[in-house]
Amino acid sequence: MAVVIVQHAPGENPSTASRVLAAAGVDTRTVLLTEVEGAAADLDGVEGLIVLGGRGSGEPSGAPALLRDALAAEVPVLALGPGARLLAAGSGPAARATSGARHADRAVRLTPAAGTDPLFAGAARPAPGLRPARDPLRLPADAVVLASCDGLPEQAFRIGASAWGIRFLAQDGAADPWTADLLGRFAALVTARSEHTAARAFFTRRAGAWEERFAHQTPAYEAGVARMRLAPGDVAVDLGCGTGRAMPALRQQVGPGGRVLGVDVTPAMLAAAARHGRTRHGDLLAADCTRLPLPGACVHGIFSAGLLDHLPDPYAALREWARVSAPDGVLLLFHPSGRAERAARHGRPLDPADLLAEGNLRAALEGAGWLLEAYEDTDGHFLARSVLRHRARGGPAAAQPARPLPARASR
Repeated sequence: MAVVIVQHAPGENPSTASRVLAAAGVDTRTVLLTEVEGAAADLDGVEGLIVLGGRGSGEPSGAPALLRDALAAEVPVLALGPGARLLAAGSGPAARATSGARHADRAVRLTPAAGTDPLFAGAARPAPGLRPARDPLRLPADAVVLASCDGLPEQAFRIGASAWGIRFLAQDGAADPWTADLLGRFAALVTARSEHTAARAFFTRRAGAWEERFAHQTPAYEAGVARMRLAPGDVAVDLGCGTGRAMPALRQQVGPGGRVLGVDVTPAMLAAAARHGRTRHGDLLAADCTRLPLPGACVHGIFSAGLLDHLPDPYAALREWARVSAPDGVLLLFHPSGRAERAARHGRPLDPADLLAEGNLRAALEGAGWLLEAYEDTDGHFLARSVLRHRARGGPAAAQPARPLPARASR
């Protein structure tokens, strides 16, 4: 994994960014803007982008394919100087225009929104020697302004949750303390988000064809959901739902009075789920499956296909899933292929240390408060059904009354 530095011309010097990120343990590689314009973007192995290049003061004709795809996959982006124009151009239709100013001797100030921004929160006041940008810029309507100064256009902004444009910096990220601190903050953010970045980058590119590619597995998903044995009116969650293939079967099981929630970390997958009509069966939520925005004891059944052993901390995930589950809640781990079949497909033998091996999985589940009731690892499928055990008050699976799912979590 690495941060890719995009520069406009061979003569530009990305050494400051490279040096700061290297000190933070983040690898970098540099590419020219011409190498990523119009070409098929490949975000595999890319943890973040730093965009230095631009075409001067005029509006750019378009953004590099790599930048457009990074925005779609929520790969962290830091666009410096003229690179901020490329970021604005790649973010969709502009709805807000700023006007330029003649004077550039005014101090840049952080806006109130910077205080809660993932990158800017806690940052010092920008150094007085950093010259503001004077030329106008068109930003999308939902862009968040993070730095500005009197009579001059927006100097820093955020688009979405993962892309920042900084206009008052030199193109190469001038070697001043404020810029170095910003780059260090970006390196920390990239590192903290790396696991989710990799997942989003992988699945975003494949989301459009995912449903058609795996439609033949739908009967296997339906058979797996049937093993949950949920009751009408229950709340069911499909974790790592992808395009939501399990949601129709979950809806059928909990009935019209129940609730079905599909959770995934990749917005492109949820968009594909919506295109395929999954919102008729439940609600879709973009969220981290290991840190669910749900109250405790509100879920009666969790269905999770092919997710647990791909998480950075599966043991913490099992504890989190126990937290949101009501007493006697059901957890069904599923895959339409058995472990041996998947290992052979990838050209490797079965690993005794595999988390999904029966003994390993049983221990992991028990440590989080789950009781493994059924374990099947056949050529045709993998299935592990567990229920949440009752424990003494204060334990990881302490019995407590089920609480309702809040309305805001269903949107």
